[in-house]
Amino acid sequence: MGVVIGVLRSPDPTERRVPLVPDVAKKLRAQGAELVMQRGASAGASIPEGDYPEVTWVDTEQEVTARANMLWTVGPLAPDTLKSLQPGTVVIGLLQPYGSAERAQALAGGRITSFAMELLPRISRAQSMDILSSQGACSGYQCVLIAAAFSPKFFPMLTYAAGTIRPARVLVIGAGVAGLQAIATARRLGAMVEGYDVRPETREQVESLGAKFVDTGVSAAGTGGYARELTEDEKRQQAERLGKAVAMADVLITTAAVPGKKAPLIITDAMVRGMKAGAVVVDMAAETGGNVSGTVPNQEVQVGGVRIIGPVNLPSNMPVSSSEMFARNLFNFIGPFIKDGVLTLDDTDEVLTGATFTANGEVKHAGVKQVLGL
Repeated sequence: MGVVIGVLRSPDPTERRVPLVPDVAKKLRAQGAELVMQRGASAGASIPEGDYPEVTWVDTEQEVTARANMLWTVGPLAPDTLKSLQPGTVVIGLLQPYGSAERAQALAGGRITSFAMELLPRISRAQSMDILSSQGACSGYQCVLIAAAFSPKFFPMLTYAAGTIRPARVLVIGAGVAGLQAIATARRLGAMVEGYDVRPETREQVESLGAKFVDTGVSAAGTGGYARELTEDEKRQQAERLGKAVAMADVLITTAAVPGKKAPLIITDAMVRGMKAGAVVVDMAAETGGNVSGTVPNQEVQVGGVRIIGPVNLPSNMPVSSSEMFARNLFNFIGPFIKDGVLTLDDTDEVLTGATFTANGEVKHAGVKQVLGL
């Protein structure tokens, strides 16, 4: 049976990304895949339907799910959508595998083969498929633009007729892809930038971007490219030394996350209240609990003289670029297994097996099962 890839219009009115862009559609069609999309799926990304000559457009979700045996999606599918899928359908995208045991069981119970791109192994071969990194770069970039818009100070040094205005001091917590993009963007805007991460190997990356690394003496190098959780003693040492850098910052951007867990609380209420009046905090981890005490998702909160901003779904704010990156990541992931219009999955491929969420009627990923208690 030939591959028919479907794309639905997102049920989330705030989601503007689309997981399939015209350039990638052309490549898939060249490999023999058929493509069907629900009308309106690409509207949020400002891509006209006429830019997809390879795609068959239909009006309803039911028409897509009846024809497609593979779905590409930006976010988890709605419960009613899951019920409408045929057994054996392949679903690929950002599926929030740690978010809901009920959703995981619905996928497994429907005998859906699902690949959650959040589970992709952190290995060299998977870098071109890494959606978390590509979308994280969008988020880090957006955080700095938000901070610059709210900051009462110029980011760059400014010389004018009456003298010189000193540049803003920006501190970025977390030196993953999002944090490094934030550091690079703040540097491009001319700010004095410091970066911090509990993983000591990130020092070189931070400094290579022209920022100063904040050394707290705490190392939390973990596995798979992520940090481990800190002990209570380590948290106290980190807070003491980091608090001094936070107090000096005009802008604080936090990007720390632990997959499948609540975001680590790094910036305490006392640290926030020790910041300068007029300082701006942008907490990229707002959706998963926040790195900063007082963060409220999708709101601005005033703590003393400090503004804390908790943006959500940042990549959706720049849907043209984020959609292009997203679609290329998905193509690099599944494209090699489509030949002459036929999908042949390789159960021995470590990238495929690592990203497998559900298959053969069960939840496959051990880490997900542990977190969800399955």
